[in-house]
Amino acid sequence: MQVAASIFKAYDIRGVTPTDLNEGVAEALGLAFGTRALQLGEKTVAVGRDGRLSGPALSAALIRGLVAAGVDVIDIGLATTPMLYFAAATLCNSGIQVTGSHNPRDYNGFKMVLAGRAIYGDDIQALRKTMEAETHVRADSGNVRLINVSAPYKDRIASDVKLARPMKLVVDCGNGVAGASAPAIFRALGCEVIELFSEVDGNFPNHHPDPSKPENLQDVIRTLRETDAELGLAFDGDGDRLGIVTKDGETIYPDRQMILFAQDVLSRVPGGDIVFDVKCSQRLAPAIEAAGGVAHIYKTGHSLIKARMKELNSPLGGEMSGHIFFKERWFGFDDGTYAGARLLEILSRSPDASAVLNALPTSFSTPELNVACAEGEPHAAVEKLVALAKFDAPAKVSTIDGVRVDWPDGFGLIRASNTTPVLVLRFEGQTQEALHRIEATMLALLKQVKPDAVLGASAH
Repeated sequence: MQVAASIFKAYDIRGVTPTDLNEGVAEALGLAFGTRALQLGEKTVAVGRDGRLSGPALSAALIRGLVAAGVDVIDIGLATTPMLYFAAATLCNSGIQVTGSHNPRDYNGFKMVLAGRAIYGDDIQALRKTMEAETHVRADSGNVRLINVSAPYKDRIASDVKLARPMKLVVDCGNGVAGASAPAIFRALGCEVIELFSEVDGNFPNHHPDPSKPENLQDVIRTLRETDAELGLAFDGDGDRLGIVTKDGETIYPDRQMILFAQDVLSRVPGGDIVFDVKCSQRLAPAIEAAGGVAHIYKTGHSLIKARMKELNSPLGGEMSGHIFFKERWFGFDDGTYAGARLLEILSRSPDASAVLNALPTSFSTPELNVACAEGEPHAAVEKLVALAKFDAPAKVSTIDGVRVDWPDGFGLIRASNTTPVLVLRFEGQTQEALHRIEATMLALLKQVKPDAVLGASAH
């Protein structure tokens, strides 16, 4: 079988429908994944899908392939990616979510859990080889059960999270699949909810469901200004990432959220290992250590962070992109709705939620910046940067994922994206002057390797 190699990303499978990713690809993936699952002793696989227009057809084809491989399928239907993870943690150990995540509306894809762990890298390439060589095994003995997990999922969150007082929220789901579940869950916690764009619509008619982009939060900011709601929450297309907006319209980025979450978790898990990615603020590690935890900086990528958390038995992990992973009291997977619930539990203890958020340590920083490259160029460029990155003390150089240089007053990062052919840059300074100095220093380093580098906004 011929499949486009470009759809097999580092952490998932993703491509444009129907040109690169269609029902034939979905069915072949079902056969390949089902074959591998059975080899590992996994007899059942859960399948869910987000609200994209191509979702029902791709999901049906994927299930046909799984059944043909001899796997029993639990079809949870329309659901967030975290609800699929929930099914794969409570009903079985493996699952596939049909989702295009935060990509444009003509994309779709697959996020996969196999035998209790998110698969990535070589495991995904092994599925590609099975699909291309058609070395799957057919048994045609699988069956399909329809199970709705929304009620047990909601009940599990509502039984775990307790608010000290009711809160009034603006919740913007951007017509993504979280609209079918998140508002009801926050109401179950005792909140009053003003809903924006909760109707699941794969055309995304109002704005794109990606809360990491400031332009997608304008409706939340306006509604907070016009109403007496005290906090805004926004979700991405498949519900595994959360955006947070204060009453005064400030976005609280995930690395600042992590300070609050770490302080809370460490009050119950003293000495806990907290994992975060290289894009996070320099302010995060000292805050974790001040709260009695051990800070672990690691590679970017939700699958990689999850794997590192398992190694360390970590109670909490997070990424600058907005994936927050609670193992303490939860299952260790990234979940925007659950992260939102845990946030409300903390903030409800204070009469002024925005004051708590605005008091979190902050710095001057750039958003994530991208430098477009030719296919294969980013990793080669980073190898050269690693060899060139010689800085005098007090600068500290980390090469765990690209080149990150920390000075006493800020940091600079250049790394290769694992999902698109770009270099990812981020700069932070504790003053504006420090930010400008660090940015100039890092860009001068980059120009030695890529003289034609042009900075652009991230397309996360």
